[in-house]
Amino acid sequence: MIKNIRLSLQDIAGKEYITQVIDAAAKFGFGDTADLQKTAEEKVDFFPESFARKLDDLLEYTGKPFSGTFHNSASGAGSAAFDQALHKEMAPLAALGCFRAGENGKLAVAGKSEHYQASLGHNFPGYKLLHHASLLGITNLTHNNTRGHLTRLLERELVRCANGIAPGDESAVDRVIASTEPHTLNRVINLETGSLACEAAFKMMLSRFYKLQNHFDPPVYSGKIPVFLVMADYQGGREANYHGTTIFTQMLRGMWGELYEAMEKAGLIKAVGVKINDWDNFRETVEKYDQADTKVAGFIHELVLMNYGGIRLQNEYLHRCHQLCAQRDIPVFVDEIQSCMWSPQIFLFKDYGLKPDFVSVGKGFPGGMYPASKILTTPQMDNLNLFGALVTNGQEELASLANLITLRFAEANAEHTAQINKLWQEKIHALAEKYPQDITNVEGDGLLTALFFADAERTVEFCKAVNAAGVDISAQTYKAYCPPAALLKLPLISSEKLIGKVISIMDQVLDGKGN
Repeated sequence: MIKNIRLSLQDIAGKEYITQVIDAAAKFGFGDTADLQKTAEEKVDFFPESFARKLDDLLEYTGKPFSGTFHNSASGAGSAAFDQALHKEMAPLAALGCFRAGENGKLAVAGKSEHYQASLGHNFPGYKLLHHASLLGITNLTHNNTRGHLTRLLERELVRCANGIAPGDESAVDRVIASTEPHTLNRVINLETGSLACEAAFKMMLSRFYKLQNHFDPPVYSGKIPVFLVMADYQGGREANYHGTTIFTQMLRGMWGELYEAMEKAGLIKAVGVKINDWDNFRETVEKYDQADTKVAGFIHELVLMNYGGIRLQNEYLHRCHQLCAQRDIPVFVDEIQSCMWSPQIFLFKDYGLKPDFVSVGKGFPGGMYPASKILTTPQMDNLNLFGALVTNGQEELASLANLITLRFAEANAEHTAQINKLWQEKIHALAEKYPQDITNVEGDGLLTALFFADAERTVEFCKAVNAAGVDISAQTYKAYCPPAALLKLPLISSEKLIGKVISIMDQVLDGKGN
């Protein structure tokens, strides 16, 4: 059961900070001191019982007419590719919790958390504190050299969570931040998108081979060819990995082929796929490239390959891979853009017991309210100057506040996250066992789920029918030699009743009784 917590802006930001904010705000004319103080101290229910009841009551309208249909929707001026992919009827008119009313007037469950960002659903009550911050004049607009108190507070909280420190233990956080021990995540770079977070990690690994700027000292592996290890697809290519949309990270997954081949031929860089959950292949690949004129520059991986059938990397496999990397001075980047916040420990790598050199934080951390992503790293990999990692507006204060709000709620509801993950896995596996002629396997972790189907046509048919019945899921049928899959990722605020409704709809579709 989801716990409600009640917090004020002052509870999160601290009394001394709020006192000074109010002093400045009053002088600017945002209100008198007493009224501003009242706003700062006003407790907000993050998940009141009435809100929980409302969400469960809405379940009966799933897939049914809910509001008026919007007929004169703007045509837009998108690119050909974006317009081809557009489903205007599903675009939101208004939304609440796990639901949104589309332009077609029908109510739909956000079965993918709006492409993996709405960790707490829509219009989460706790985000009312963002409005309170605005009333006090707290601005979202800062720059790299003026990142504010809330952003710096968030940095400490991220370090705390990544290192398994209990809330409020500031002395322990101080000790970790001061540590120079290897694999200690105690540096945070604030960025806007997951792509830029992944790019920052890539650049830090690359800077051990090439100078960022001419006046820098020669890198430790200058003269060697950097080889990046990523997850291979089942065809032997590199389509199983996905780490953003910058040119270099797209090259890692086989895009920009001609450009990459020219760079590889010139001995500038190389990307190599390692087989999924195959320790022997990983060891052999490292031994092959971590010698002579080549050096493994880094091992980059997700924990659940949501862009490749939701395949979960196995614990033992990753432990052995990480251990070998540590022995050979190969930094490891765990990309948690998809998985952070969906674990009871906030970071899924903590469930695995791993100690990586980089961890990315995605837009699910601020609940999709802002494009706020982060990269966490170690003192050893803290090797970029300000302009090497520069993002003009990666330090927004309200974005940081959204992160802090989400984190407070998620930590208070770690037990619910564990329980709802377990319940969903039990229900989805039972569904697969009931329809073995259709579902060949279930992959993923907790609410991050992929249902494998025997053929692509049946996958698309299933997803269309489930979407028509009011649950937004997607078919992944275009990846190299990956079984066709239906992808789901429900918000963390999902209730037992919502789980039951989604399973019931999929059951009816598979039984031939659904839409």
